[in-house]
Amino acid sequence: MHGETVLVIDDSPTILKVVQLVLSKAGFNIATASDGEQGVAAARVDRPDLILLDFVMPKMNGYQVCRALSADPTLRDIPVVLMSAKGDQVGERFVKVMGIVDYITKPFSPEAITAVVTHTIGKYVKRRPGQADAALVDTESLEETGEDLAARELDDARVVVLEEVRTAVADAVAPKIAGLVALAVAVTSDGEAASPDARVPTDPDAIADVARGALDDVTLARILAAVRPGLFLPSETNPGHESTDEPVLQGDLRLIPIAEVLQLLQVQAHSGVLTVTRARGRVDVCFRQGRIDFAAAQSIGDEFLLGRFIVALQLMSKPDLETFMRGRNEGGPRRALPAGGRSEAEPPDRTKKPLGQQLVKLGYISDAELRQAITRQTCELVYEILRWNFGQFAFRATRDLPPLAVDAALGLEVDGILMEGFRRVDEWHLIEREIENFDLVFLRNEDAVAQMGRGRLTREELTILELVNGKNTVKEIIRQSRMGSFDVSKMLYRLLSIKLIRRRVMPVAV
Repeated sequence: MHGETVLVIDDSPTILKVVQLVLSKAGFNIATASDGEQGVAAARVDRPDLILLDFVMPKMNGYQVCRALSADPTLRDIPVVLMSAKGDQVGERFVKVMGIVDYITKPFSPEAITAVVTHTIGKYVKRRPGQADAALVDTESLEETGEDLAARELDDARVVVLEEVRTAVADAVAPKIAGLVALAVAVTSDGEAASPDARVPTDPDAIADVARGALDDVTLARILAAVRPGLFLPSETNPGHESTDEPVLQGDLRLIPIAEVLQLLQVQAHSGVLTVTRARGRVDVCFRQGRIDFAAAQSIGDEFLLGRFIVALQLMSKPDLETFMRGRNEGGPRRALPAGGRSEAEPPDRTKKPLGQQLVKLGYISDAELRQAITRQTCELVYEILRWNFGQFAFRATRDLPPLAVDAALGLEVDGILMEGFRRVDEWHLIEREIENFDLVFLRNEDAVAQMGRGRLTREELTILELVNGKNTVKEIIRQSRMGSFDVSKMLYRLLSIKLIRRRVMPVAV
C-alpha cells in the first residue's frame, strides 16, 4: 500500500493539519475539506480511496455526508471511517450504515489513526492497475540503515518544500508578468498595434510553467536561505553539520507558529536547543535527531515544577513532598517517608542536585518513576508553548545537550505531542470564552450544588468546587489546588456549564 488518497473532512483546522501531517508521513496522499458540503464536492472531483469523516460539522453533519455519498453511484463504495469525540456512542450506531466501516474516538494518537487507515485500506480498497503490492518491495531498500533512511526522508521533505514554494511563486507572479507581456507585444514604440510574437507567451499558465522551469532547486534554496536564514538547516544526517552557540533559526511567534518550528526540527532530524520566550517566561526544548529529549522552564508558574507531576502521578503524597522540600531547602533533618524513605537521623543531601535526582538517590522514587514524571512535565511544557501566539523563538544547533537532557533522553515523537497539544488548544479557545483571564472570581450556587449533590462530581472537581468561595481568583485556585492551569480551567468551565458556579460581578469604581 501507500500512495492511496485519503480525504479528511473536519471543521477543526487543527485536526485537519495534524491528520494531514501524520498520514502524509505514513505515505498517503491527503485531501482536506472543512465542512460536509466541501467534502462531498471534493470526493466527486477526485475520488479518494478512503474518507475520514467528522460527525458534528456545520452545513452537513457526518450522517448527511454519508447519505449524499451513498446516493452517488460513483462514490457509494468508498469506505468511510467516522471520527467523533463520542466515537463509542456514535460510531457503533453507524458502522456498516451507508459506507461507514469503522470509527475512531477523538482524541486519537498518531499511531491509532495510522493503524486504522492502514487496516481499512488494506481490507476494503482494491489495488489500482499498476499499483505495487506492499509485500513486493525491493529487498535492497530493506537493508537501509537508520541514517540512510533519515537522510532519504530529509531529502524527500526538502523536495516537497521546494516544489510547494516553486509552484506558489510561479502562480503568484505569472498573471502580473502575463499582463506586462501582453501590453508590451500589443503596442509598438510609436503607439501602433503590433502582432503578437508567437515565441513570447502571454497566457498566465504558460508563463507559470516557464517560471517553474527557471526556479531550479539550487536557486530556490539560495532564495529561501536569504529570506529565512536557517530554513534549510544542515542536518546530522548530512555532511557539514556543526554545533554552534549562535541561533541558526529564530523568529517571531506572531509570524511563525511554534508548531511549524517543531515540525521542521522533527522532519530535518536536528539536535539542539529550542528556546521560546514570552514576556519573562522561557521554555527550553532539547532535541536529539528530531525527537524531544527534555524541556525545562523559567518564570512561567509553579504548576510546571517537577514536584507537581510527582504528586499528580501519585509517586509521592503532597504532604510528604512538602516535608522533603522543607528539609531540602532548610538543610535540616527530615522525618521518615514511606516506601523506603530515609530516616530522621540521616543528614540532608547538601549536594544541591536536581530534585528528581535527589529523590531517586534517597530512595523516595525509582528511576522509572522519575522518567514518567519528567515525560509528563516535558509534554505539558510543549502544550503550553503551543498556546503562545506572541513571543520569540531561537534554535541553537548542537550535539552537546544539557546534562539533564542527556540523562532524561526521552526520545518523544513530536507528532504525538502535537496531536494532544492541538486538541488542548481547541479546548482552550472554547474555555477562554468564559474564562478570559486568571483574575476572575467565582461564587458557588449553593442551591444548585445541594439539588444536584456532590456524588456526580469527580474528586478533582470537588476540590476545585471547594476552592470557589467568592474570594479566590482562578490564579489562586490553580496555586492552592497544585493542579495545572489547563485542568483547573477545564473543570471551572464544566462547573459553569452545569451552573454550579457563577462569575462574581466586581463592583465598578466611581
